[in-house]
Amino acid sequence: MYKISNAIHGKKINSLSSRSSAVFNPATGEQIAKTPLSTVDEVNEAVASAKSVAKEWARTPPLKRAKFMFNFKYLLDKHSADIARELSREHGKTHEDALGEVTRGIEVVDFACGIPNLLKGEFSRNVGPSIDSYADRQPLGVVAGITPFNFPAMVPMWMYPIAVACGNTFILKPSERNPSAPMLCWELFQEAGFPEGVFNVIHGDKEAVDALLDHRDVKAISFVGSTPIAEYIYSRGTANGKRVQALGGAKNHMIIMPDADMDQAADALMGAGFGSAGERCMAISVAVPIGDATADALVEKLAPRVESLKIGPSTDEDAEMGPVITKAHQEKVKGYIDKGVAEGAKLVVDGRDFSLQGYEEGYFVGGTLFDNVTSNMTIYKEEIFGPVLSVLRAKDYGEAVKLINDHEYGNGTAIFTRDGDAAREFADDIEVGMVGINVPIPVPVAYHSFGGWKRSLFGDHSIYGPEGVHFYTRLKTVTTRWPKGIKEGATFAFPT
Repeated sequence: MYKISNAIHGKKINSLSSRSSAVFNPATGEQIAKTPLSTVDEVNEAVASAKSVAKEWARTPPLKRAKFMFNFKYLLDKHSADIARELSREHGKTHEDALGEVTRGIEVVDFACGIPNLLKGEFSRNVGPSIDSYADRQPLGVVAGITPFNFPAMVPMWMYPIAVACGNTFILKPSERNPSAPMLCWELFQEAGFPEGVFNVIHGDKEAVDALLDHRDVKAISFVGSTPIAEYIYSRGTANGKRVQALGGAKNHMIIMPDADMDQAADALMGAGFGSAGERCMAISVAVPIGDATADALVEKLAPRVESLKIGPSTDEDAEMGPVITKAHQEKVKGYIDKGVAEGAKLVVDGRDFSLQGYEEGYFVGGTLFDNVTSNMTIYKEEIFGPVLSVLRAKDYGEAVKLINDHEYGNGTAIFTRDGDAAREFADDIEVGMVGINVPIPVPVAYHSFGGWKRSLFGDHSIYGPEGVHFYTRLKTVTTRWPKGIKEGATFAFPT
């Protein structure tokens, strides 16, 4: 068993906290590490480190900051398999899935490498007699990110590369459940040549989070996690005068029109519903086929696929799905399945009793499929965050759209159809932030931005892409005049 350290001012530092959190291998149930739950003093030390270099880093030319970022990207590419193995061991997702996560994170680093162009300002000559005006975007100072367990490498890379490229210094508070992947990335960040203190990592729980939210020198907070915590982060952070982007939970629907290719739709639902054991905020957890004939055909296609899911540890190259993150979460997911049965949904495939020989102590839940789910059921209303797919039948397209628009979450959604008119209407009318047309998981590429609507996002800015640059900078407009020695006297009217 190994111990996780904090990373402050370019050095790994053992926490002096008396509290810690266990890190498990979800496939075996074995404790493999111990993460410190840092003290407020240790959080303050990390903030002080970031603040001590913030002005100098902000003055560093964007081109030089980009050169450091190119070095970082090279090292991430070189060590992507190592990062994937670290996160698979502590998260449980398959190695292929982990590699995909790392790749999508590196794409944001790619985007951040273009920061000289992204920070170009605007200039207007002669806005008045011999008066010029220009505007540019300047960094905020010390900023922080609080990230979830389900993407321990990718989600932090949605934050700190852009923040740092924009000229800010950064403090990361990763999930205490799987801290090794972000720590490996921190090591590569130091190897890339960035100055000490530009990027710090502090481990902890609510005490550390509150310390960041309350610290006067932290100017902005980025968060990804559940909706109740996102709302808390947003409320407390903004009450303390901080800029906050807080991404919350989801209940993502996929409409299947009668003209859709059923095999294509079923395969899409398998990957989107059961990839990463359903522990994705962009997972499709509700299939909405239009009409009973479509629903019957879809369930007929899905059932054997769900039953034959290849489930195993990340070391199994044939595995399509791994365990869930903790024993407590395993029991929570099974409890949702119990509730679905009790509330009258038809359990087509039951994953509660799945057990893998040699891994009986692992946190596995088999793929689960419900049919005849209704909108008043708990398994429909709440985010399960596990390998549970619900089929909710709609009589027509209008009912399906109303169902999605009425839900409290608005993160991602999709429609599968061959009808261009229906697809276009869906994209226009649906009240969701990210929409897929025959694409089951419409996560935007790095040069667009990621963010939901309604109670899936708190704050005015989505994450990464152009929105990320705007979040981590503020606009300054300067008006200049160089007098020619002519004395004009005081003017008291508003300038025109």
